[in-house]
Amino acid sequence: MSVLFHGNGPAISIQDLGRPGQIAAGLSRGGAMDRLALFEAAALLQAPQVLPALEVPGFGGAFTFQTTTRIALTGAPMAATLDGSTLAWNRTHLIPAGAKLTLGACVHGSYGYVTFAGGIESPVHLGSQAAHLMAGIGQVLSPGAEICIGADPDHDAAQMGLVPDARLDGGVLHVVAGPQTDLFETETQQAFFAATFTKSNRANRQGIGLDHPSLKFGTDQAAGLASDFIMQGDIQQTGDGVPYVLMAECQTMGGYPRIGTVIPDDLPKLAQAQPGKPFTFKLISRDDAESRSKSEADILKGLRAKVAPVVRNPADMSDLLSYQLISGVTAGHDPED
Repeated sequence: MSVLFHGNGPAISIQDLGRPGQIAAGLSRGGAMDRLALFEAAALLQAPQVLPALEVPGFGGAFTFQTTTRIALTGAPMAATLDGSTLAWNRTHLIPAGAKLTLGACVHGSYGYVTFAGGIESPVHLGSQAAHLMAGIGQVLSPGAEICIGADPDHDAAQMGLVPDARLDGGVLHVVAGPQTDLFETETQQAFFAATFTKSNRANRQGIGLDHPSLKFGTDQAAGLASDFIMQGDIQQTGDGVPYVLMAECQTMGGYPRIGTVIPDDLPKLAQAQPGKPFTFKLISRDDAESRSKSEADILKGLRAKVAPVVRNPADMSDLLSYQLISGVTAGHDPED
């Protein structure tokens, strides 16, 4: 069972929740830039756990399905059609064998996700199927690539939908202080947390830059700073004095000073925003950060409670004639007659 990729999007890859616990070995976690989109897909498909998905950044692609299966479309909404008919985002869809799914550019946001009900069958490396492009693990899809998928456990399941958490327009990034926060003067810290930044065009799976029209946020105490362990969410102040937030495929050692670390739950918001969207940083305590953190099981449980069957409009149902709409036919008179 497989899906054939015809091409278009230049950086589509297979992603899951990545490889935690490998920093000491020199490998950052990796995985989906918008992890929440994978949890949403699992909830929509009523899967017992998060499934690997196709991460589609910016531009879409065309896919021909060689088997019937359900999919979930989550993350940044893209212009999606099935054999020319429009598909709604944040829903499941039954794709018949031989049909062609076409994804256009992101209408809003930066990363769309296609998740197959039976999962993706691809090599596992260090417990994950995720492509980690900076580490040379896996690769982006090339035109003509065949994506092997598992059998849909229930392709007769009702179509499901949900209203996702808002995370496409920028906003507040909550930050905890780190061991280098106090390298920055008090006045610099105050100005940093009072400033409004915009997402830069300098953004990829390694990190995302944030611009300010006039202010720079460096420190004179960073001279000769030794390289140290760094991690996803760290806010490095580069040589030009602007913040650069480390993301899924960041390096694991670095020497730029770090003013703090964005909490994990806010990183999808930063990943999904398009360039130019506004952001502010808010310093919170570690106790506050821990209270905001949810386990993967709790995230999935909460999303399952938000999922609901989709009420379909018969006028939009191309498969309407396949349904048995009449039952209990009688001769037209009461049984007692």
